[in-house]
Amino acid sequence: MTRLEHGKRFLTFAAVGLVGTAAHYATLTALVEFAGLDPVKGSVVGFIVGAVVNYILNYRLTFHSDKRHREALTKFFAVAGSGFVLNALLMTVLVHSLGAQYMLAQIGVTGFLVFWHYALNAIWTFR
Repeated sequence: MTRLEHGKRFLTFAAVGLVGTAAHYATLTALVEFAGLDPVKGSVVGFIVGAVVNYILNYRLTFHSDKRHREALTKFFAVAGSGFVLNALLMTVLVHSLGAQYMLAQIGVTGFLVFWHYALNAIWTFR
């Protein structure tokens, strides 16, 4: 794969990530604002919705995978789980240990995780 092809695939991955993030935030907002659900529970449900959206779109659009869903889905959610853990750890360090403003910390962590998820999904999940 050429550098240009890698670049195009990464941009597709980032665009898919935006759609998944929008699904996560829309679910979170709807559950909290309209259903009265606790924000943490709403975030967990939103994370799952966003992850499912990301899986479907990445499987089809980003990586054009021909792997069986049983294998790809298991690997994809292992990668997502690692990102979930990294997000919690990095946010704890940045906000609680270093005193960073939470939204700036989240933006930085999210930026890091885009590359983390892309690399693992390209190398392991959908290859």
